[in-house]
Amino acid sequence: MNTSLPEDVHSDDLSFVHDPARIAIYDDLLSSPRIIDIEPNTTKEFIYSLATEIYNQARDAGGSIPYTVITQVVENYIHARFNEMVVSIFDGGNTIRFTDQGPGIKDKAKAQQPGYSSATREMKEYINGVGSGLPIVKEYLETKHGRIYLEDNLDSGAVVTITLKEESEIVNQEKNNNQRKENHPSTSFTQRPYSDQPSQIEEQARVSQEGHEQASSPQTYHNEEHLALLINRLPKRAYDVIPLFSTGDIWGVKDISSVADIPLSSTHALMKKLEESGIVRKFGKKWELTDLGKQIYKKIK
Repeated sequence: MNTSLPEDVHSDDLSFVHDPARIAIYDDLLSSPRIIDIEPNTTKEFIYSLATEIYNQARDAGGSIPYTVITQVVENYIHARFNEMVVSIFDGGNTIRFTDQGPGIKDKAKAQQPGYSSATREMKEYINGVGSGLPIVKEYLETKHGRIYLEDNLDSGAVVTITLKEESEIVNQEKNNNQRKENHPSTSFTQRPYSDQPSQIEEQARVSQEGHEQASSPQTYHNEEHLALLINRLPKRAYDVIPLFSTGDIWGVKDISSVADIPLSSTHALMKKLEESGIVRKFGKKWELTDLGKQIYKKIK
């Protein structure tokens, strides 16, 4: 397919999306994802094609996230000019993660509150509503016991994760988190125990519950001395492994072993050590960077 831009389209023209988007469908976390590319097109056609493909793939996998919710998130990426969009589908279609390499979301708390929007008049020509779709997504997911998480991508851009799970799954997950905290009341690497949910998201929830409307920048739980100490203690092979996660993807032990050329048994031991340090976390049987891991990656890249 010819993906070249029309001759009369310029890079700052919002009417046309210049970069393809990539959808990664994880049928399970033991194998590589299936990849679908959405080619550049006019903005309205691109949004329609991307949202429709995400919805169809998530539904075929067994998910129940509505098309309108997916469309609201896709439209939000007009702020990033849809720059290097990657959409990952997990959990049988019930968790969808959107990433990009745009300017990011500076005020994540307000971005989820009704009435706030940075959409310009020109942007509103290509999206529905008033450009304040994330609060709608948040409200819908909460009524269905789902959640939305806003994070910074590793180098630049934003990560928006929407998940819709049965209430029993969330309750069991919270029980497991509480049990982990009881079993590990202290750690040498941070002032608070690590939980499965992104810590900056928990901080956003706290700010929202207290009724504060001030901006909430991504929280750093480790000062420069802590980071320097952790980096100094990193195993040598960690410097080859941590950069593998720079795209925000998740990796299995076999893939890490193959790409980094590390024996499988050593890879298992290394990932376990990084997990204990709070640098990576388990996602099924694969791994991804934590917020702390992202900070360390930025220091060692």
